[in-house]
Amino acid sequence: MPPAFYASRSHGGLRDWWTVLHPPYTAWHLAYVVIGASLAPRVHLGRLLATLLAFFLAVGVAAHALDELHGRPLRTEIASGALVWVSACALLGAVALGGVGASQIGWPIVPFIVVGPLLVVAYNAEWLGGLIHNDGGFALAWGVFPLLTAYVAQADRLSYVALVAGAGAFALSGAQRVLSTQARLVRRRVVDLEGTLYLSDGATRPLDQEILIGPAERALRLLSWSTVLLAAALALAKLG
Repeated sequence: MPPAFYASRSHGGLRDWWTVLHPPYTAWHLAYVVIGASLAPRVHLGRLLATLLAFFLAVGVAAHALDELHGRPLRTEIASGALVWVSACALLGAVALGGVGASQIGWPIVPFIVVGPLLVVAYNAEWLGGLIHNDGGFALAWGVFPLLTAYVAQADRLSYVALVAGAGAFALSGAQRVLSTQARLVRRRVVDLEGTLYLSDGATRPLDQEILIGPAERALRLLSWSTVLLAAALALAKLG
């Protein structure tokens, strides 16, 4: 079976790059950027668009390209050199956008510009024996961090509102990680399924892919769409 529910069944060219971008998950993480910005007292549209682009480059492109380089979990045919080049260029682009932002916002955004690239490389290259490549590290790096960064980019400071929202993003990203871990196990490592479920009414059901990961992947689809729609609603309310 394909290594992810959004992966193409055939390989090569743009199909592989589409798979590497993890479209539902990239949109989900970018939604945290919009949510964080929308919680600020005032939203600067230019800053929001620049923050979105920076996180698309850092998370959607660089982080996912590095992840594919490390072990080929998506089984694409993209050359390793291309993955390295694309991830490096995307990360440099994100840092450059951060530098422009720092010239306008000032020192409050600087720690986020420094920590962001470190999180991308440390998580996806599994530095220090995978110290942050776990459920908590995922929730912090791809849930809390985008939301807080976007808030500071708008408000020039943190607040209790942003911290409470960050806790919500941590929990939601944690749920994403729990659901996707089971799906990844079945899709990428299990080579055969065998077994039967015996129900209380005497009926039986085969132990198959639908039983093991169907509900989890449907929940992931719904959560990704709902988070994006919530972010869009908040942005429209703030900008409208």
